[in-house]
Amino acid sequence: MHERRARTIPLHGPEEFEAMRRAGRLAAATLDFAGTHVRPGVSTGELDRLCETFMRDHGAVPATIGFHGYRHATCISVNHVVTHGIPDDEKILSEGDILNIDVTPILDGWHGDTSRMFTVGEPSVKARRLIDAAHAAMMAGIAQVRPGATLGDVGAAIEAVAKAKGYTVVRDFCGHGVGRDFHAPPEVLAYGLPGRGVRLEPGMFFTVEPMLNAGRAEVKTLSDGWTTVTRDRSLSAQFEHSVGVTENGVEIFTRGA
Repeated sequence: MHERRARTIPLHGPEEFEAMRRAGRLAAATLDFAGTHVRPGVSTGELDRLCETFMRDHGAVPATIGFHGYRHATCISVNHVVTHGIPDDEKILSEGDILNIDVTPILDGWHGDTSRMFTVGEPSVKARRLIDAAHAAMMAGIAQVRPGATLGDVGAAIEAVAKAKGYTVVRDFCGHGVGRDFHAPPEVLAYGLPGRGVRLEPGMFFTVEPMLNAGRAEVKTLSDGWTTVTRDRSLSAQFEHSVGVTENGVEIFTRGA
């Protein structure tokens, strides 16, 4: 079962690792740049345009433009928006907001997919704790990535951190294979059982991107077909890295400055 599923997942060599490093560095640099513009009074539409210009100025194109009809260079999810928030000039950031910015530049045919939480001014203690937990959960999952481990190990580690800190894990979305394709096998769940699921091999590329809610795990997608929010309007936080399985561990391609 493990071997049959694993064979559908591309395995990459040194040249592909280097290509993903370049794409990942640009993705991280885009978020570093975006963060310098996050402040009260700025619209999410303006942040989207800034990110698109930055990616194009560095020789990349945003993977999201045209993806299943999506028209923007980023997804920007504010407060109780879980994922796929659509940038909008009428959505103005206010003091205390928290937001996730998700970017995927395509550089020389390779996708650098990453997202990060930002705060507008000083967030509440509740918001800061949620953000810290989401990052810790992602990193706990990434720490499990090595040859011979399973995706169940990754998901179980994420869920354990979330539960220990009093948060719920969104089950409606997951990480995915990445590389020349934007979305590819395998699915990388933010929950699971140790020892279960695809067994990891050197050369696999995928994203780890847990979404944690301060309230219940249930979400709903709005009528625009993209924006997904918490059903109870509780805060949500997400981080995402693109990673590769190395001969003895894991490499994070999208680590920021």
